[in-house]
Amino acid sequence: MKKQKIFTMSFASVYPLYIKKVERKGHTKAEVDTIICWLTGYDQKSLQQQIDQEKDFETFFAEAPQINPNASKITGVICGYRVEEIEDKLMQKIRYLDKLIDELAKGKAMEKILR
Repeated sequence: MKKQKIFTMSFASVYPLYIKKVERKGHTKAEVDTIICWLTGYDQKSLQQQIDQEKDFETFFAEAPQINPNASKITGVICGYRVEEIEDKLMQKIRYLDKLIDELAKGKAMEKILR
């Protein structure tokens, strides 16, 4: 099975796009980092190391300390797919992150985003 292109993209190349997306809506880099750390278990220092080392998405999630047990409560549609129905676990984690960033950009309260 052919790897999805996003799996081999560096997380560092997409990270600024997450920040730009939420800043346009009045939110901050700190909020993006909070969401990423909540989902992946990285702390601020280890998150920055992943970015500095330009790890790809596959490695970024493989090295994540612990995916939040409440991640399975993330539901809804992102990029035309229901996140809870995505079978590929790596793609599902990537879409979980996309969904959380979308919710922040749309103004959803952080307490609700972090379920």
